[in-house]
Amino acid sequence: MAKRTNSWVLEQAGVNRSLLANAKSGKLRYFGHIMRGKDKSLEKGIIIEGNLPGSIKRGKPRTAWIDNVTSWMGLKLEEAVRKVDNRSAWRTAIHSVAYPRIEDG
Repeated sequence: MAKRTNSWVLEQAGVNRSLLANAKSGKLRYFGHIMRGKDKSLEKGIIIEGNLPGSIKRGKPRTAWIDNVTSWMGLKLEEAVRKVDNRSAWRTAIHSVAYPRIEDG
C-alpha cells in the first residue's frame, strides 16, 4: 500500500520524459503531415509564406513557427520539405532531433 509518485516510477524504470522533447516531436510530425498534403491547402500556404494580412507590430518580432522547425532540423526550408517525402527517414530525423542520445550531446 506504499504510495509511489509517477516521477519515482519513471525513475525506477529508467525513463526520462521531457516536455520540450514531446513538443518538438509533435511540431515536427505536424510539419511533415502538412507538407505532404495537397499543394493548395491553407495551412501549407501560411507555413511556407509565413505572413498574414495586417499591420506589423512594434518591438522584437516573434519567432515564427517555421523558424523553430528549420533551426531544430539544421536544414533550410527547401531541404526540409524535400526530406518530408520519405516518411521513414523523416521519422528517424524527428526522433534524432527530439530525443538526442546522451553520447551525441
